[in-house]
Amino acid sequence: MVQQNSSSLIERMDRLPVNRAHWKIAMIGGLGLLFDGMDGSLVSYILPILRDKWALDGLQSGLIGSSLLIGMLIGALTAGPISDRIGRRRVMMWALLLFTLATFVAAFSMNWQMFFLLRVLAGIGIGAESAVIPTYVAELIPAKRRGLFAGAVAGFLAFGYVLASLIGYFVVARFDDGWRYGQIITAIPVLLVLWWRRAMPESPRWLLSRGENDKAEEIVGGIERGVLVPVTSPLSWKAQGDGTNSPAKLIQHHELLGRDLLGRTLLLWLIWMALTFSFFGFFSWIPSLLVDRGLTVTTSFSYVLLMTIAQIPGYYGAAWLNEKIGRKTNIALFLAIGTAGAWLLSQSVDPWQVIASGALLSAGMNGTYAALYAYTPEVYPTRLRATGMGMASAVGRIGGIAAPIIIGVSQQALGFAGVFIMIMSVLAVTAVLVVVFGVSTKGRSLESLTEAVPIVTQKEN
Repeated sequence: MVQQNSSSLIERMDRLPVNRAHWKIAMIGGLGLLFDGMDGSLVSYILPILRDKWALDGLQSGLIGSSLLIGMLIGALTAGPISDRIGRRRVMMWALLLFTLATFVAAFSMNWQMFFLLRVLAGIGIGAESAVIPTYVAELIPAKRRGLFAGAVAGFLAFGYVLASLIGYFVVARFDDGWRYGQIITAIPVLLVLWWRRAMPESPRWLLSRGENDKAEEIVGGIERGVLVPVTSPLSWKAQGDGTNSPAKLIQHHELLGRDLLGRTLLLWLIWMALTFSFFGFFSWIPSLLVDRGLTVTTSFSYVLLMTIAQIPGYYGAAWLNEKIGRKTNIALFLAIGTAGAWLLSQSVDPWQVIASGALLSAGMNGTYAALYAYTPEVYPTRLRATGMGMASAVGRIGGIAAPIIIGVSQQALGFAGVFIMIMSVLAVTAVLVVVFGVSTKGRSLESLTEAVPIVTQKEN
């Protein structure tokens, strides 16, 4: 009977037409990612300032460029299994608090070591949100619109990057302590917690996996009426409801490499690592690379602003195509666009060529993210979904951590063109592997995508 009730609720969720409740869910997730993107990308505008202020060498600059990613790796690794254990809602709120408070304190850093440490702490919060928000959105949006909404929510990252560019151009570059003011501005989203606490419901699919069918029914009923009912679950590490389902284990990453999930997991890890390497290699260093070519800090920031704005059509073009051509094909398509942009950028000489090819690379990489944020949670069952999303994101951060350091140490030997030929090669190889090994998820329910994965009865730790 419990299984029948669960199936009925899931079918009702997937049959629903999009209504106000779904748009509110998208706004909750989107604003979280917007401020993640704003805070995360501001370091590329701060880095040229701090290099001069604290006389940083290439390794120290690379560590600051990678600091947020180190934290994001930790946050993504830990938040996924915690979210599978205690719910999506709590992790999202505590993660937001952590990254905004650490960002605020970072504004008062007295040396690069203090700044580095606080950026790592902020990264833990951002990494946790990046792992849980796509999972949360995927579990609440009807199957026929899941790809569109997941890509559109990921597109809020682009608005965050644009805001960071504006802060970099109008604040960081124009005031003596502009880098400190920029950090304070990016801590403002702490106010979001007040709204989330009042409006955000727990994921019904997660509640069903815990046997809390009555609470799931209350939330689904509210969504059917177009309203969000902020139901959560008691903070407990033990199973709730009828006790037929046990909570996820805290250490269950090994299950992602089981026979049924191994191929999906390895491909996802490779895509995330390659894309994050390319993205952070580009955006962490492009202002500095342009300065090294003779541009002023203000002019280089204006170039990067134009390249960053190109993320918006990249994200939303890919979000629309998620439902038209499917996530697998979409990922390969935008990786190919990014490959072309990186090649053209490596050959660019004139300012208009740098801007146009950089914009193409930016659109390609961010369009890939729009498809990847939709694709990753779809291929894992509910009991592993946040863990799988978090682990893929965490593995991706390894590429992101390595990129600023590798480019910081090798840019003089590689030169401007060599940096982008390296990025081009990474994106091109990944596109081929997606075409050969990717799985189609278009229009399918989350349950049908994972029905071949055995549901293991889990014992208490």
